[in-house]
Amino acid sequence: MKWFKRLLYTMLICVVLGGATVGGLYLYVKPELPSVETLRDVRWQTPMQVFTADGKLISQFGEKRRIPIKLEDVPQPLIDAFLATEDSRFYEHFGVDPIGVMRAFSVLITTGEVQQGASTITMQLARNFFLTFERALMRKIKESFIAVHIEQQLSKDEILELYLNKITFGHRAHGIGAAAQVYYGKELHELTLAQMATLAGLPKAPSNLNPISNPQASKERRRVVLLRMLDENKITRTQFDEAANAPVTARRHGAEVTVSAPYLAEMVRQEMVDRFGEEEAYTGGYNVYTTVKSDVQLAARQAVWDNLHSYDERHGYRGPISILWSEEEGQEALPQEEIEQYLEQLKRIGDVTPAVVTGVEEQTATVMVKGAGAVTLPWESMHWAREYLNEERQGEPPETASDIMQPGHVIWLRTVNEQWRLAQIPEPSSAIASLRPDDGAVAAVVGGYSFTLSQYNRALQAERQVGSNIKPLIYSAAFDKGLTLATLVNDAPINQWNPGSGIAWRPKNSPEVYEGPIRLRKGLAKSKNVVSVRLIREVGVEKVADHIAKFGLNRDNIPENESLSLGSLSMTPMEVARAYAVFANGGFLVEPYFISKIEDMDANTVYEADPVRACYDCEKPAPQIISEQNAFLVEQAMNSAVWGGGSWPNGTGWNGTSWRIQRSKPITQEVGRNIAGKTGTTNDVRDTWFSGFTSGLATTTWVGFDDVSRKLGRTSKHPEVDSSQQAITGGEAGAKTALPGWILFMEKAIPEYPAREFSIPPGVVNVRIDLETGKLSRKNDYTSRFEYFIKGTEPTEYVRGDSNNDDIFEDEGGLF
Repeated sequence: MKWFKRLLYTMLICVVLGGATVGGLYLYVKPELPSVETLRDVRWQTPMQVFTADGKLISQFGEKRRIPIKLEDVPQPLIDAFLATEDSRFYEHFGVDPIGVMRAFSVLITTGEVQQGASTITMQLARNFFLTFERALMRKIKESFIAVHIEQQLSKDEILELYLNKITFGHRAHGIGAAAQVYYGKELHELTLAQMATLAGLPKAPSNLNPISNPQASKERRRVVLLRMLDENKITRTQFDEAANAPVTARRHGAEVTVSAPYLAEMVRQEMVDRFGEEEAYTGGYNVYTTVKSDVQLAARQAVWDNLHSYDERHGYRGPISILWSEEEGQEALPQEEIEQYLEQLKRIGDVTPAVVTGVEEQTATVMVKGAGAVTLPWESMHWAREYLNEERQGEPPETASDIMQPGHVIWLRTVNEQWRLAQIPEPSSAIASLRPDDGAVAAVVGGYSFTLSQYNRALQAERQVGSNIKPLIYSAAFDKGLTLATLVNDAPINQWNPGSGIAWRPKNSPEVYEGPIRLRKGLAKSKNVVSVRLIREVGVEKVADHIAKFGLNRDNIPENESLSLGSLSMTPMEVARAYAVFANGGFLVEPYFISKIEDMDANTVYEADPVRACYDCEKPAPQIISEQNAFLVEQAMNSAVWGGGSWPNGTGWNGTSWRIQRSKPITQEVGRNIAGKTGTTNDVRDTWFSGFTSGLATTTWVGFDDVSRKLGRTSKHPEVDSSQQAITGGEAGAKTALPGWILFMEKAIPEYPAREFSIPPGVVNVRIDLETGKLSRKNDYTSRFEYFIKGTEPTEYVRGDSNNDDIFEDEGGLF
């Protein structure tokens, strides 16, 4: 009895001392304990995601990958895996598990070292949010007190949800939602039991137990998790055996990007950083919706790729990337396994994939393609490959496959109509900028062939001389002064002597064909250079420069000399597209924008675009910089650049510089004749342009070398490849180099942006004129046509049968 009383007193003393110790420790650390109330309103560091207008992911920005989830969205087997492994008594304890503490304490007494942490899920949550991972007794004490506080503030389900969203899984995956995506590219409900067990085993040591970097250790850890689930009766023996023996299937997955638009994504990233700052933009969990439709953006990218490859093929083949072995030098071929390992190290770039030539026959070749294995290349896939000599010359056409490639050559391939084709990374670059004319929303933007090769966004940053793309703006200035589509200007050579420099300025047409007196409609449609020079002289250089500045350009950057008529002004493709949108929308200058909406991580809209619009009676009208009538006249002249004029049966028919659009059935079937465009080529063909529009879309394409000193050159006819009438040979130019890419894009884009018929605005009259003189005509044959005039500018005199033309506009100095 005495022994029992002593034991009871001893236990009572221990309880009192223990309680006093715990109380004393609490008072000691209380000033350092953080408030756990913040957990009720925790703000996850979630990456920014960028989407197309139709909700497809373009890109993700942020160091930490996190996909916040609700507990009800987590499969029960995954919850069971975590609880069985980390805290089987989670729903029973008060934040600290006394049994676990006693077990850890006994190990400490017997070994003298802290080997077991006895951490519950709540304690781990406390550590992850408020403490460090230092293995120290005081940290453990603080952790316990915070855990108890958490249990008092939150429910068990709230604690478990926070824990699953907070823990780190390696490879920058934070939270179980991101882990499932990073390691398996899946949603949580798509995971297998083996994959769930693998993820549940990771928090203990994400680096050492990683299934990607250390699959064997991960497999052993997975078995431990499954055994715990089996012990807790959460799975059956059959399920255990199947999951424990499953192969390790983890591999690193990026965000599920479904639309590759890196130049657009970078534009959004920069805009978001400017709006919110770098830290907030990358971690605030914003969802940014752009103005582009996924199919249209992908069509723009493909158009740039296909057009540049077409240029590259007609200029010749520059040879293999490298040579792995040479049979001519007696070197043996590499085994297949080594070839595949070599190809794995090479990246796909743009539209091309690396491959290694393993065999060559008379007119075929066998190649090992990255990700596709052995492939046979037919002759039609390589016979374009004349030797590249320079931008101006190509070698003789090949006759056999061995003239092009040899075993051991490392080459590029691309797919055309589901067939592999010999390719190379194009040397020139290109850009597309496309806008909705009614409000400036970006429909598509491509800044180059490959963002991997160059992050320079040529659509927004490349200021290049625009060549004849400037002419519609000059004609607009002329119409402002009262000139008309029927005004005659002398299309004749100019030879102007400059006494100061001692040099004569001789602007020339391209090609050097002169037609004498020519109507302005035809002058713009056929891009007559000397006509533009004479228009600038009539209107005045300063007034023309002032007029051009209205289209959103910096007046200080516009040259005040006659070279402006030939396109010496530098603009970006986006600036050109914006300017042409003015003609498409009736004279309004809209502001290009590419973000339509921004949502925070709770799906609350924090920004929604409210652009100015091309309208008279809406809430936010854009500034009208030219009259609706002026815009219509320019549109008409550019329409003739596509459709030409005259009468072919009577020998007076003619084509404008944009006639190739007529061949595009997808475009003509969609919009009929309601389309307008203008080519642009600079001196020595360093820059080529095509800009055009329907009422629903204004688009500019540019092609040129980044090195402004390089010319795009010319090509000779390839007797085997260039058999079709559409083959492009001779000197490169806007009509041959940039226009094909524009057509490829617009064929896909126009159906997404329905176009209206070109309509005659108020204040425009339509009268029949004589095609030769521009005067009124009573004839109803091929010598006349109906022409549009701003009311009050139409001719008043009828042509006389024997009349000489006295109304040709000339310079002050007369004809040169």
